Amino acid sequence: MFDNPELMKAIFGRLTLEALPFHEPILVATFAVVAIGGVALVGALTYFKLWGYLWTEWFTSVDHKRIGVMYIVLALVMLLRGFADAIMMRAQQAMAFNGSEGYLPAHHFDQIFTAHGVIMIFFVAMPFVTGLMNFVVPLQIGARDVAFPFLNNFSFWMTAVGAALVMVSLFVGEFARTGWLSYPPLSNLAYSPDVGVDYYIWSLQVAGVGTLLSGVNLIATIVKMRAPGMTLMKMPVFTWTALCTNILIVAAFPVLTGVLALLSLDRYVGTNFFTNDFGGNAMMYVNLIWIWGHPEVYILILPAFGVFSEVVSTFSGKRLFGYTSMVYATVVITILSYLVWLHHFFTMGSGASVNSFFGITTMIISIPTGAKMFNWLFTMYRGRIRFEVPMLWTIAFMLTFVVGGMTGVLLAVPPADFVLHNSLFLIAHFHNVIIGGVVFGSFAGITYWFPKAFGFKLDPFWGKMSFWFWVTGFWFAFTPLYVLGLMGVTRRLRVFDDPSLQIWFVIAAFGGILIAIGIASFFVQLAVSIKNRDKLRDVTGDPWNGRTLEWSTSSPPPAYNFAFTPVIHDNDAWWDMKKRGYQRPLEGYKAIHMPSNTAAGIILAGLSGITAFALIWHIWWLVIVGFVALIGTAIGHTFNYHRSFHFPREQVVKAERERTQLLQTVRA
Repeated sequence: MFDNPELMKAIFGRLTLEALPFHEPILVATFAVVAIGGVALVGALTYFKLWGYLWTEWFTSVDHKRIGVMYIVLALVMLLRGFADAIMMRAQQAMAFNGSEGYLPAHHFDQIFTAHGVIMIFFVAMPFVTGLMNFVVPLQIGARDVAFPFLNNFSFWMTAVGAALVMVSLFVGEFARTGWLSYPPLSNLAYSPDVGVDYYIWSLQVAGVGTLLSGVNLIATIVKMRAPGMTLMKMPVFTWTALCTNILIVAAFPVLTGVLALLSLDRYVGTNFFTNDFGGNAMMYVNLIWIWGHPEVYILILPAFGVFSEVVSTFSGKRLFGYTSMVYATVVITILSYLVWLHHFFTMGSGASVNSFFGITTMIISIPTGAKMFNWLFTMYRGRIRFEVPMLWTIAFMLTFVVGGMTGVLLAVPPADFVLHNSLFLIAHFHNVIIGGVVFGSFAGITYWFPKAFGFKLDPFWGKMSFWFWVTGFWFAFTPLYVLGLMGVTRRLRVFDDPSLQIWFVIAAFGGILIAIGIASFFVQLAVSIKNRDKLRDVTGDPWNGRTLEWSTSSPPPAYNFAFTPVIHDNDAWWDMKKRGYQRPLEGYKAIHMPSNTAAGIILAGLSGITAFALIWHIWWLVIVGFVALIGTAIGHTFNYHRSFHFPREQVVKAERERTQLLQTVRA
């Protein structure tokens, strides 16, 4: 059989032993470390007999809280991989002077910077914000779960499988060498005949389905499942930002799906949608990818704005200043985010009129963002500010993001953009807003809601360690890139000729090391907090003296969230209840209708991953088997009529009595 190349091709497609990177010592060493870590993890889970617990309580769970936590765990795992890529790039650039080629060959460097962008946007930032929205929104609106609990589980596993495909590309084949948006003609077959771009396409298609379905789910939840009395203008600002974010997801992600489908047709069946030589147009791809790509930036930042609004209000001990203007600013940003995409390619010959229109709309979109900044400042004004770790992240965001915003306005001026467009100045700006906004917002949100999720706070000392290393590391890492960009140094370079530039790259690499210590401090914080959880325990459910509805439940909340559906009279619902002397009902409990756990989500996502892997490697028999199994499983799931159960009244009574006793202990 092994002597018959045609049979081998029919069975394995393009997958051969040459696809394994035995000739790359860096990859072999990485694979060895990952393999040892994986075996150790599997061994530990087996030794402590945790597989059954994980399967029943987490992997098959449809509880929005657990799914939210799993999204954030996925983001943290992928952060380690994405940041490792960043450190490798910075080390390469700091070394590659005075005739040195550095330690990364060109094709490996190109894969790393492509994978870094893809992982950080799709599999770090997106799971961070989706996880926070999943966990918090149903609690904030007084719902027992999301509108479609099974769909929520399926969405998470599709995102996880997309991430797994990117990780597999590290060891089986290779990833794209095109940059994180895979522009043609680089992504066409003529320039990328290997499987790298196919990994890119199918990992994003699989994850994109998960993101799109999650968006539909959260919109339905917010629109249809709010507690009585919670009108749109009584929703917490975080819920508002979640609503606008998911409207953007539903509007933008089909464009990504469509453009990747056209690119895959170019690669698989020989169409030429994006091949200029054969009647296509590569600029059509650039337009379509940025029609998705610019709303994507606001998909990431809007939930972070919501986090900062909740944190500023809580830790200033005041109602959020300008609630109505905050809501209008969020809606205006949502609409305008669809009218600015062309500023990403001012230099590509669209003409003065088009460039002027998109330059003006880009400047206009900074106005509602600025209004938000002033609202946060006015909320803090004369407030009793508590400098807890979430508030530190928020203040750092305000300082950092303003710089990113100002450099963004500079880049919105077409003549300035012609000079700076392809330079490291643009890289510094983009990282300024994404790290200063999304990453800082994610860590603020994790620290803020962690006691709600797990019943104990995160250790403040290690939280401050992580905070200070992240913030100082950020400025060391990206200020030099602003300087280099103004000097005219272009991005995506692996080696440099001018030795005077080296010091700036060394400073940037030092900043990366500081950020690495910040990330390590966060994981130490988790370990220390778990160890000292009894000292950090929250028995009140309201450790920060919060203002919104999620703080009215126990920490962690029961599976059903609320024994009785709350009635809302104010946009700071929990603060209003406390002010009115609200007393929890202590009797009259009933059985609660709840969705059942299901394995269908993880099975469907697994089959999608198998089908995608087969498409990448042209294993056509496996594509057919995987696709048929996928459709069959989906149809079979529609005949599952046992999707819910009643949470017994006795268990509700028991859980609520235990909380009553805890609260009485605290008051005593």
